[in-house]
Amino acid sequence: MRWTRLTINTRTEAEDVIIAFLSEAGIEGAEIQDNLPLTEEEKAQMFVDILPEGPADDGRARISYYFEEGADMESLKRQMQGVLEDVREFMDIGEGTIEESVTEDADWVNNWKQYFHQFYIDDILVIPSWEEKKPEDEGKMTLHIDPGTAFGTGMHETTQLVIRMLKKYMTEGAEILDVGTGSGILAILSLMLGAGHVLGTDLDPCAVNAVSENKAANNIPDADFDLIIGNIIDDPEVQRSAGKDRYDIVTANILAGVLVPLTPVIVPCMKEGGIYICSGILESKEQEVSCAIEKAGLSIMEVTHQGEWVCIAARKA
Repeated sequence: MRWTRLTINTRTEAEDVIIAFLSEAGIEGAEIQDNLPLTEEEKAQMFVDILPEGPADDGRARISYYFEEGADMESLKRQMQGVLEDVREFMDIGEGTIEESVTEDADWVNNWKQYFHQFYIDDILVIPSWEEKKPEDEGKMTLHIDPGTAFGTGMHETTQLVIRMLKKYMTEGAEILDVGTGSGILAILSLMLGAGHVLGTDLDPCAVNAVSENKAANNIPDADFDLIIGNIIDDPEVQRSAGKDRYDIVTANILAGVLVPLTPVIVPCMKEGGIYICSGILESKEQEVSCAIEKAGLSIMEVTHQGEWVCIAARKA
């Protein structure tokens, strides 16, 4: 699909003000490009697999908005220019110019691939769809992965922590619930490690295509891995589909702010003796998540760390 992009050239200190004024005018969905260095907390909270280093901050910023074909671009540019002139009256916005260009979905989907190459998680080879397996890697357990627009390559510490827990606690034929499945990496590896069936849930519809493609790339039968789009925390239909007393293992590689309300919801889904593996937890949030797990009636079995991230395994008594 082709999109028209309108890009405002401005200064970093004016970003928030311009975006706020445009939002009030009904123009939303800003994409910011600047060279401001991220704080350590911001890097952690971004929760991304691939984060290349950028150039030094030069004080300039570009704010882009994307519009479908058929939008009245001249009217939108006049509206934007009016907002820029209003903001210019009380602060320095730099150039304050607007550029128009055309882009396609493929640009966003593919540009990041230059940063993602095959790698190992312990003894498991993770290889993207656009690379070939090396002769010396023949015979290795191999996960073919193409994240597409859904999160998940396996490079992030939190994913690796969960994979190690899965290798430790997996049983043959296990029933798995993977909350926030993304590209399906944890679900597919669970099946490779001996699980019998996986139900994945995710909020993002982009997960549907990513999961479908990755199942096919790894020869996973459709019947072995089902996917539901919806929020299991507050959607009764998703909760009904997940069922009760069903899962041997539940995985949730999300963030602490989601894990706290999620935990009491998934406990009824677990079998007696079932294991809950949750990650995406910053060290500063470990106690908060641990308390939520124990309050939900689970017993913490093991806590592992990698970098500043924490993974907790707990059992349903």
